[in-house]
Amino acid sequence: MKLSAEYYLNEDVISLAKDLLGKILYTNIDGEVTAGIIVETEAYFGIKDKASHAYGGRRTNRTETMYSKGGVSYVYLCYGMHHLFNVVTSVRDDPHAVLIRGIEPLIGIDVIEARRNMSVAKAAISSGPGSAAKALGIDRSFNAKDLRGDEIWLEDQGIRYHDHEIAATPRVGIAYAQEHAILPWRFFVKGNKYVSKPNKVTE
Repeated sequence: MKLSAEYYLNEDVISLAKDLLGKILYTNIDGEVTAGIIVETEAYFGIKDKASHAYGGRRTNRTETMYSKGGVSYVYLCYGMHHLFNVVTSVRDDPHAVLIRGIEPLIGIDVIEARRNMSVAKAAISSGPGSAAKALGIDRSFNAKDLRGDEIWLEDQGIRYHDHEIAATPRVGIAYAQEHAILPWRFFVKGNKYVSKPNKVTE
């Protein structure tokens, strides 16, 4: 079942980033359907978050999508080479987003392997946000898409992880965010091979 429109309007992006673990992310590109189980996410808390593109209320051509009503995709190019896929959440003009950092391939394995030129047996096929997006064929053409449409969508198929199965750690690659760099807003499924590094948890 596709996630409801109301699901995306949740103003608590931290809990939503955690809840998205286990949801299924689908794409349909020219009739080729691929999908993966979300196993790693990061929350970005809008204008109050120094790691967010929208920090301080910044609005540019790139970030404008983040100010949309929750339930659309925010896709941007990182380092000029990696497309990163985010789920826009909360209400209009409250630019929260959840970065999808890792997926476990589920449907359309042969297509995913061809896109990544590697076997699904290799964790690198879809671990890390750039790899996850490429595995599902997501590029800038997917920016601002309705996540309840027929090109890209998320489903709840009943996969649930208990708190002891989920790690909460600082986000990756945001040293510039000063004190916000250490906030534990990255969530991942412990022991899942498709989680990007660092994926070790100190118990």
